[in-house]
Amino acid sequence: MTGILAIDTATDACSVAVYLDGEYREQYEPVPRRHSQRLFAMLRCLLPDGRLREHGIDAIAYSEGPGSFTGLRIGASAVQGLAYASGLPAIGISTLALQAQTALRTGATRAHESVLSLIDARINEVYFAPCHYEDGLAVLLQPPRVSAPEALQPLAGYGCLHAIGSGCALLEVVSAEMRSQLGAVSPAVSPSARDLVPLALARLHRGALQTAQQAQPVYVRDEISWKKLSEQGRAP
Repeated sequence: MTGILAIDTATDACSVAVYLDGEYREQYEPVPRRHSQRLFAMLRCLLPDGRLREHGIDAIAYSEGPGSFTGLRIGASAVQGLAYASGLPAIGISTLALQAQTALRTGATRAHESVLSLIDARINEVYFAPCHYEDGLAVLLQPPRVSAPEALQPLAGYGCLHAIGSGCALLEVVSAEMRSQLGAVSPAVSPSARDLVPLALARLHRGALQTAQQAQPVYVRDEISWKKLSEQGRAP
């Protein structure tokens, strides 16, 4: 049997799941800005000695973004370290596809629906991508993008879309044209690490794997950069 360790730190929640012999063990907590405090505690709880190969883990799946800049860096750094130490491959999955997979598992969406997966990007913007389901797996129909909600335009060729995720809270200001394309709206959907597993298994079987060094966050904004303390007006 295949074993997967799955990690998601892309949103306000932190979650870790272990899939072994067809069974799941998982931990999920809403912990805004405390991912670094909770992630390794969760890992120790699910895999106490950290010996991934001895536990039957074959790959480490993670939510690669878009999402919280800090959360993504924490998650990717942890995956890099674990993959390097254990000699295991990594599998990066879009957070927007992960969120659509969570929506399907929890019954928020149905397999025949097209979905608009949305995550609040802060500063009055949303990350978004349309998805659909193929054989029960969420598939992005376009690459993730970021936009002010009032600038969202109807997506040609996709018909009615079921909007999901934290970005739905910003849809009050979308244009009438965009609103007309949206059917149901499910703002409570939040990605969970356990839903990385079916997506990761499909990648594993295709051989679509990353080395430890290739495990990196995927950012949608180009202008993200760190500022030195002196540029922030703070003393070192």
